[in-house]
Amino acid sequence: MSAPALLATPLPADRLDSLARLTDGLDKDSLWWLSGYAAGLARAGGGLAAAAQAPLAETRSGERLSIVYGSQTGNAKRLAEQLAGQAEAAGLNVRLLRADAYPTRELKNERLLYLVVSTQGDGDPPDDARGLVEFIAGKRAPELKQLGYAVLGLGDSSYPQFCAIGLKLDARLAELGANRLFARGDADLDIETVAAPWLQQALAQAKETLKPAAAHLATVTPLRPLPSAPTHHRDAPFAAELIGNQRLTQAVAGRYRSDKDVRHIELSLEGSGLHYQPGDALGLWPRNPAPLVEAVLQTLDLDGDAAVVHAGQELPLRQWLSEKRELTKLARPFVASHAAHARSDELNRLLAPDQSAALAELLAGSQVIDLLQRYDGHWSADELVAALRPLTPRLYSIASSQKLVGDEVHLTVAHLQYETAAGTRWGAASHQLASAAEGERLPVFVEHNERFRLPADGARDVIMIGPGTGVAPFRGFVQERAADGAGGRNWLLFGNPHFRTDFLYQTEWQAALKSGQLHRLDLAFSRDQSHKVYVQHRLRERSRELYDWLQNGAHLYVCGDATRMAKDVHAALLAAIAEHGGKSAEDAEDYLNQLQQQGRYARDVY
Repeated sequence: MSAPALLATPLPADRLDSLARLTDGLDKDSLWWLSGYAAGLARAGGGLAAAAQAPLAETRSGERLSIVYGSQTGNAKRLAEQLAGQAEAAGLNVRLLRADAYPTRELKNERLLYLVVSTQGDGDPPDDARGLVEFIAGKRAPELKQLGYAVLGLGDSSYPQFCAIGLKLDARLAELGANRLFARGDADLDIETVAAPWLQQALAQAKETLKPAAAHLATVTPLRPLPSAPTHHRDAPFAAELIGNQRLTQAVAGRYRSDKDVRHIELSLEGSGLHYQPGDALGLWPRNPAPLVEAVLQTLDLDGDAAVVHAGQELPLRQWLSEKRELTKLARPFVASHAAHARSDELNRLLAPDQSAALAELLAGSQVIDLLQRYDGHWSADELVAALRPLTPRLYSIASSQKLVGDEVHLTVAHLQYETAAGTRWGAASHQLASAAEGERLPVFVEHNERFRLPADGARDVIMIGPGTGVAPFRGFVQERAADGAGGRNWLLFGNPHFRTDFLYQTEWQAALKSGQLHRLDLAFSRDQSHKVYVQHRLRERSRELYDWLQNGAHLYVCGDATRMAKDVHAALLAAIAEHGGKSAEDAEDYLNQLQQQGRYARDVY
């Protein structure tokens, strides 16, 4: 990375080199923070010591609100930004930081802190919050008797460890002596139900604590520009035209028949004004499959045309179930509600604390219709709409570079469809996409992911680990690097069950190898031999090369299934670092953590 060619610089060459090393790999939020910090240095007279005194005094004065977020899919970030904007508009001195950018050494002097954090999978923190969670939970965390705090947790109650990270942070901060200003919020997929009153209370508390009259004492340097509001976003999606729907897996008969239906989807963004970068996701507001809606109506003997009023909105029941309510994901609150409606002792026993494993199995393997058909219960239309969770958008990693495809966006989608004794089951969004015909319009928006970005320096090597549909963002990465003329090497590790039927984008990868856009391709087809081979096995076999690439500055990316693959890949990375770096298990973990903090180890797992 070099200084921008259009800007004259007073910096000597050695300082330019240092600046390049400092900014390489930083995301947008970090770069804006750095620009604000530099502005503060200039205002203080250019001296580091003079500038350092101001933040210290500010921290000790207690006149600042710090809002820290840990976000995997963007919801925690969105809410934190909303709160920060409201606090700034109220004249308060506020700083907004992603969890991995928060300087933990400052925690001991913090006076007012709000944490907005999601929980992933089986009670895990989002990747950007791992370091902060470990610090607060660990022995190095200081006493925090001076701190007033509040926590907003985000989660999904279809998982057993619902909002576990928010709960953990809330309890640990209190244990360290901090003052819980008001109750923790635990938001389910219907986020606003809990988040809206929590944000309102948080803003009121900040105004009371900081006193608006004192806010003018601090000079606030904006750390980010105020972006113009996009025309299309999560709450105002764009109706994108489907222009391509191609099956990637091959349904070959006999031994090589694929059990998967993976689609390459192409949508037109023409006229939307939407822009994305490789690593971003496309959000889709889904519709539930019509046969599933009818099955629910028939099972409960309800009239789909009956008008139902909920939260100030009146719609026919069939429309509520089609467009507004979650049917393909089962969550604990609905199980509890149905247990009461069905007067089921069996379901009530499943809800007991010692039955968490059995409940987790039910939630993972069943949909709403399965519960309704298995346990008879009477529901009114109003009760059903109120008890079901709101339908939420699904996010798919974007599989293209806009520099190559222009006003298009490509996705790699595994169509979820399976048979049960009671009938066919589908995934709402994947079935909608797989079933859509060319010309059909689908409501979409772009969800930016600043944590999953290519290195700013095109000379850096990249290692991409993406089994199954996890390969999607790396198609965009390779396209983008080719369009930019990046000089760094590209190494892809891909896996799936069978070479003949499940080699996604095979001809594209072969062409990329031939043209030099892809420098190395390692494959793991798990069912093509007597013993199973996965990408983590290939990593262990190539561990020497892997460690050498990392030592030479490579950036490492992992995308795919969080439940097992990501953990197995992480373990393989640790083993490679320990073996070839001569490190202990603890030092290998520190090495990976440092890569993550430097923006050189990024995961997009789901």
